[in-house]
Amino acid sequence: MYAYRRATPQELEALWNRNIAKHPENSRWSGWKQEYLAYNQNRQGATFAVVHNGTPVGEGTLLFSPQCRAINGRIQLADHCHTANLNALRIRKRYEGKGHISALFHCMERYAAGHGYTRLTIGVAAQETRNLAIYLHWGFEEFVLAQEEEGELILYYAKELDSDIR
Repeated sequence: MYAYRRATPQELEALWNRNIAKHPENSRWSGWKQEYLAYNQNRQGATFAVVHNGTPVGEGTLLFSPQCRAINGRIQLADHCHTANLNALRIRKRYEGKGHISALFHCMERYAAGHGYTRLTIGVAAQETRNLAIYLHWGFEEFVLAQEEEGELILYYAKELDSDIR
């Protein structure tokens, strides 16, 4: 049994603890956990989960505020009014390729539209052509900007939310 929904505080904690355990050599994950927990608490973001039999196995976060560190003041990516950013889409390896991230994306898209957002943005590393193809398929066809971040070229795309889901 699968569910695609806004993550509960317990699911959010479990997702981040797993991410930290998966990357023990990288202390930045602990800091990111604190950031994303705060975004969920102060309404600057909302994390969603793919839940399988009560266990969160995938995630994605909508960032609403330009004050979020990943947005870094770039209001064309998130303006806390009309534009939100899809961020940190991840799923455990054994659940990949089964449509779960697409189902989670559609859940997030409906949530954003239901909260007055009319536009979504997403970033992808330039070399991640598979992910870019997926995002284009989802309707992210408007190129917004390219920026080097931590030594990688990141391409940002946007899509307008369909009026029928608003």
